[in-house]
Amino acid sequence: MKQYLDLCQRIIDYGVWVENTRTGKRCLTVINSDLSYDVSRNQFPLITTRKIFWKSAVAELLGYIRGYDNAKDFRKLGTKTWDANANLNQDWLDNPYRKGLDHMGRVYGVQGRSWFKYGGGYVDQLHKIVEHLSMGFDDRSEILNFYNPGELHMGCLKPCVYSHHFSLLDHTLYLNSTQRSCDVPLGLAFNMVQVYVFLAVMSKITKKKPGIAYHKIVNAHIYENQLELMRDVQIKRRPLNRAVFHMNPKIQSLRDLETWVTVDDFWVDGYVSHEPIKYPFSL
Repeated sequence: MKQYLDLCQRIIDYGVWVENTRTGKRCLTVINSDLSYDVSRNQFPLITTRKIFWKSAVAELLGYIRGYDNAKDFRKLGTKTWDANANLNQDWLDNPYRKGLDHMGRVYGVQGRSWFKYGGGYVDQLHKIVEHLSMGFDDRSEILNFYNPGELHMGCLKPCVYSHHFSLLDHTLYLNSTQRSCDVPLGLAFNMVQVYVFLAVMSKITKKKPGIAYHKIVNAHIYENQLELMRDVQIKRRPLNRAVFHMNPKIQSLRDLETWVTVDDFWVDGYVSHEPIKYPFSL
């Protein structure tokens, strides 16, 4: 919580106004922020200064792991986070690569599970990483990359958290996740949960001890129409006690995550928060 609130305060105090071309709105912006979450000690980074629907974040992560490209499939998992980008973005609605209602294109998990390669076929990045780590092997390039410059025009949104680099050191698994852009009031609460849970589940299915998840944000910003709520409401609230994260011990493999696992296989104890804050979303 302190890391999150410190970043919010830094943006308020030192941020520079930038006009965002995609949304047409101004953002108060800082460059580079480094957060970390100690998964080995179960320091679950669930925000308490406003209510966070964390299961939606986990559902979205499951959709990425499964390589989904359709907002309907994400809704079935329990999240509506892709409805607007798939169906309300006029540039995407006019894009010839869009295949119809709810189609997202070649974004996020699609790249992670089926990155097209020269000469035909595809690369399943995640499967390779799980296979290597399960054998205790780390070639220093256990990297899941969602950012494919050659196919950005084929998706409804550029990936924000675009790289997950796993490292194995003395039977302990670490994660470095890089995020190019972050809507701090809205997106960061989700992103923090996902980075933490990704290391937790990858440690579980590869039979390794979880270490620390390092989360780098390059461009961190607060939109102009969010600033008052952040500055005058959320940042003034007192943080409450940390919740404890749990997952179903029956989760043992990537195949489990691809097939039967649902958000109900994850739960938290002791989550108490302040009231929700309805921040505006910029499409």
